[in-house]
Amino acid sequence: TGLCAFETIKPGRVPFNDGRLMAPHITLWIVARGINLGLHTRLYFSDEEKANAEDPILARVEHRLRVPTLIAERQGDMYVFDVHLQGEKETVFFDS
Repeated sequence: TGLCAFETIKPGRVPFNDGRLMAPHITLWIVARGINLGLHTRLYFSDEEKANAEDPILARVEHRLRVPTLIAERQGDMYVFDVHLQGEKETVFFDS
């Protein structure tokens, strides 16, 4: 089905290499048959608006309309994050 679920503790803010705080996030590396290289992305949290606005990595996303592809929406006591490999809602992937 392409569905993946995992349970973890929501992370806190940690410093970027220049000392600025990054927003809480989870780093994802996606591999699958047919994908020659692993795809690196991040999952940010919709209820961290202030931290997301200050995040140095999110600030580097050139096409601002694509930032929401990195934000997991809170639904009750969980977050939902859809990864799109291509198309209009393609998730932002990072070089490394």
